Amino acid sequence: MMNSGKAPDGTPATPGILLAGGLARRMGGGDKPMRSIAGKPILARVIARLRPQCVSLILNANGDPARFAQFGLPVIADSVGDFPGPLAGILAGLDWVAANRPDTAWALSVAADCPFLPRDLVARLHQARIEQDAQIAVAASGGQSHHVIALWNVALREELRHALTVESIRKVESWMTRYSLATASWPAAPLDPFFNANTTDDLAEAERLAVLDGGS
Repeated sequence: MMNSGKAPDGTPATPGILLAGGLARRMGGGDKPMRSIAGKPILARVIARLRPQCVSLILNANGDPARFAQFGLPVIADSVGDFPGPLAGILAGLDWVAANRPDTAWALSVAADCPFLPRDLVARLHQARIEQDAQIAVAASGGQSHHVIALWNVALREELRHALTVESIRKVESWMTRYSLATASWPAAPLDPFFNANTTDDLAEAERLAVLDGGS
């Protein structure tokens, strides 16, 4: 894992916020990132993909954090009540970064049920926000933006807190469009790197895709 101010390629050291707040209702309940693909938990695949790219990783999840103990990550719960969705997890992550890495200006958020994330995710999002002079950079594939997979300016956290607690904004897209927004795009074929597993059929498809992805 990176441990200095910049990665070897010059990318700013960037913490990763893994959003695991959603329950797998369409799979019968439980934590989606704990489901396995080719014998390996989805969350383990996400961690393996991001460790080389991020200076540190934290997991946003509510409930008993002990269920994630095997992964060895800090587990932070939402600080805003009533489970308002991914924006609350992003805020919790940005607060953690501000408290624990105060010299860090940028943080990545990802959905913790995306097992095939790009190996150049952090570098390309930084490239996009620099080239487009943006406060937020979002990932896209196949012409679709994936709003929870994004690079955030940590300085926006108080404005995000206000949006959540005073304005009751819940949709990630609704809030991020207030800011200068860059987009970095990846091809969706032969494998969409932002594929996420929401149903039992998705898990079966993920088994097939894991072969295309090299099984890692």
